[in-house]
Amino acid sequence: LVFQSPLTGLLLTSIFSAVLGSLQIGYHTGNINAPERVIIKVFNSSWQSHYNTSISETRLAFLWSLSVSGKDFGAVLGAVGVKWLADSFGRRNSILIANALSIAASLLMSIAQFCMWFEALILGRLIFGMFCGLAMSLNPLYIQEISPTALRGAFSTLNQISFTTGILLGMVMSLNVVMGSESLWGLMLQLSLVPAAMQYFTLAFCPESPRYLLINLGEEVEAETALRRLRGNSGDIRAEMMEMKQESSFSPKCITVREFVQKQSYREPIMILTVICLGANFSGFNAMINYSTDVFLRVGFEEAEYLTLGVGSVNVLFSIVSFFLVETAGRRKLLLVGFLALGVCNLLMSISSALLNIFPQMAHLHALLVFGLIAAYESGPGPISWFIGAELFNQSARPVAMSFSSILNWGSKCLLAFIFPPLMGIAGPYTYLVFMVFALIAFFFTLARVPETRGRVFNDIAAEFQQTDSLLLTPKKLKSSHH
Repeated sequence: LVFQSPLTGLLLTSIFSAVLGSLQIGYHTGNINAPERVIIKVFNSSWQSHYNTSISETRLAFLWSLSVSGKDFGAVLGAVGVKWLADSFGRRNSILIANALSIAASLLMSIAQFCMWFEALILGRLIFGMFCGLAMSLNPLYIQEISPTALRGAFSTLNQISFTTGILLGMVMSLNVVMGSESLWGLMLQLSLVPAAMQYFTLAFCPESPRYLLINLGEEVEAETALRRLRGNSGDIRAEMMEMKQESSFSPKCITVREFVQKQSYREPIMILTVICLGANFSGFNAMINYSTDVFLRVGFEEAEYLTLGVGSVNVLFSIVSFFLVETAGRRKLLLVGFLALGVCNLLMSISSALLNIFPQMAHLHALLVFGLIAAYESGPGPISWFIGAELFNQSARPVAMSFSSILNWGSKCLLAFIFPPLMGIAGPYTYLVFMVFALIAFFFTLARVPETRGRVFNDIAAEFQQTDSLLLTPKKLKSSHH
């Protein structure tokens, strides 16, 4: 059953307002690497004024890595609070509460320059990370629950488009010729206050998730009112309300983390979620986003900084491609093509790196493969790994599932940020073969076990796992259950 609903201005405003959070996250992901040398000077001067002694190179390197990775570590901490926040305050209100962390963090980070206090940057990145862990789960959760079934996946990919746009914007604004200079980098860090303020002025006037109002709070009248505001009078309100009531009759109002882990019908979707998230994050994408400048320098490109801007541009372009494909090709097909392409790109990157000393022209192939890897990730595995958890579970388990996927996504990003440089030092070109293995494991698992969720109501997807439990799901069976 697919509900055909018109696109109302309020629905589009609600989604646009929600994804302003991921724009901020992308911005602070892309703006920290280019001004590294400028910010490190402030660290050095700050240490000198505080302790009246020079800082050692080892300690300086440690403090900088702490500043960069603090966001990902904070995101893991923030992800733990998704369930409590979403169930206690609702989906929309939780996004607004989390947004306060972003504002506080941006102000703290800019203090590092104006007050010569390097600790403020580290603490600000950690607090901003907590916002990341919350927002990247709460945003798709809210979007999934307010979207028409036929457009649920497409609207969810807007969260990723906003994130990748933020990364590119951060890369551009942090260039030395723009705002990454010694005099402007503190102001550059404050620019995320603009979308943060916009979110308060727009999302506060948008409706709460009707599913949350009906299933979690039992407020049928309020849920129908919110749904009418989102769909307009011409939408199939009665049928959609009936579908939500049906899900409510099968879903407990709340589920604990222990019940989430122990419930038999959740084991298959938990396994699916784990493999997709780990496969996407250990496929090499995050290494390229964090260290692309260094990767390009290694293969001999002096204009590495501008090639990194190319990475950011490809990142945005193919997240837009996934927006148009996710409801036509479906989640399953995009995952299969994406994971296979990631595996092939990593294999060829390993070969081109190994042969670089013999054939220097391999550097150009290597650069193209980096772009190919980014494209493969964003066309399927990347955006889908952030919202698939909301589709595989019923209403009561959805916040726990999104919290779990956020911990997986941010935890693996944090781990990869730490291990990639030493891994390249030890394994060199063969590091990419490790990424290839993760991508291919995810490909074969998707081929064997992952169902298609496109165009299916939440209750239908949840019922499939209740019926099959841990039975292997074949494409043939899934096709028949869809119809």
